Amino acid sequence: MSDLSVLKWRSHPFKRKIVTSFLVILCLLAVWISVYLTTFSILMTVVSVVILLAALSPFFLPTDYELTSDKIKVRFFFSLREKEWSFYRSFYVDKNGVLLSPFAKPSRLENFRGLYIRFDQNKDQVVKFVSSKIKKDEVRK
Repeated sequence: MSDLSVLKWRSHPFKRKIVTSFLVILCLLAVWISVYLTTFSILMTVVSVVILLAALSPFFLPTDYELTSDKIKVRFFFSLREKEWSFYRSFYVDKNGVLLSPFAKPSRLENFRGLYIRFDQNKDQVVKFVSSKIKKDEVRK
């Protein structure tokens, strides 16, 4: 973390939640063994490995967040997502992160068009920073 105008951190749930990580790996191994024993196909097993690892990549791979005075940057794997603060009109805080929404009122589309920022033992700092950038009258709780 740095000064008040920039907030940076890395979120890596796989490293942070050791017991959960162990259970996820055991479940994945059980699924892959089941796929192989059901289909007797190496190809189908490899396909299931690829699909499940891709689906769970936010859990296994680290994500870097940078909140600046004018924009939000999220780096994940080989991608960079950058948005201006003016794009977001409301936000919703939960125990694991904050969802930034481009809609002023609740919408079914906000999970697709919004941006979810995971905390990493910095909930208060992130919420304070986000609430300073998004107007109070547009915040929903």
